[in-house]
Amino acid sequence: MDLWQLKVFTSVVEKRSFSKAAEAIHLSQPTVSSHIKELEEHFGCRLMDRLGRETVPTKAGELLFSYAKKLLLLRDEAESAISDFQGKLRGHLKVGGSTIPSGYILPKMIAPLAKAFSEVSISLVAGDTAEIIDQVTQGEIEVGIVGARVDSPLVNQEKLVDDEMKLIVPASHKWADRDQVECSMLFSEPFLAREQGSGTWRSITKSMETAGFNTERLNIIATMGNTASVIQAVLANAGISILSTIAVADLLESGRLKALSVKGLDLRRSFYITTHGKRTLSPLSKTFIKFIKEKYLAS
Repeated sequence: MDLWQLKVFTSVVEKRSFSKAAEAIHLSQPTVSSHIKELEEHFGCRLMDRLGRETVPTKAGELLFSYAKKLLLLRDEAESAISDFQGKLRGHLKVGGSTIPSGYILPKMIAPLAKAFSEVSISLVAGDTAEIIDQVTQGEIEVGIVGARVDSPLVNQEKLVDDEMKLIVPASHKWADRDQVECSMLFSEPFLAREQGSGTWRSITKSMETAGFNTERLNIIATMGNTASVIQAVLANAGISILSTIAVADLLESGRLKALSVKGLDLRRSFYITTHGKRTLSPLSKTFIKFIKEKYLAS
């Protein structure tokens, strides 16, 4: 067993396919299959099952996957530490972001980071707030940016940037010429919601409860797993929603969508740099955090 075999194995698990894994890591499919076979011979058990077109890990495979992710992360940390000792910055950094950070904040950091540190590569992992925090606490990623605070000794959070959510309606909506609506008015309109693990939905729920309203009274016609889907549904006149103004900035500027305040609701929130509360960050992660904070403080 070696780290490269584990890299191949984790790629197959994540892609749920030998062919897709081969394409992602630039190997032939027979070579990928050979590496998995060697791992299975090493451990003396089956690690992967083919279920139709999909490949899934066995129980033994799931166990190995959890350790393989930690070993590969430790490898990245070791490379980063040695580069830092030599006065260089190189290596691979895996950063997680909930919907708004992964779609609208972190991508803007890729170009300036690549320009400043040419030997650093980044993998961007997207998920809802709960998923990203779980990956941070499990050690699968070192740095995450999410839209909700968590009270846990295993999580350390620092504010990166403020955000303001507003009621978003299509330009053709009957409220489009308004600047503000009463919260009670929301209950009569078809509403597009985010999933329960979403930081956006947590903020909406908390704000409405504080104002004495219950989100269960909303006429929710669809629950969606990402902001982009909600935006497209609003554009298609399927309903209205409360969204981050960061996510719809271009559409607000073009006039295709309109943003309204909701009287009595405090829809301000922040996005937080999230790291493990008990683990020491790698030099590469520390540099990334410093870099992104300086960029946002300067903007």
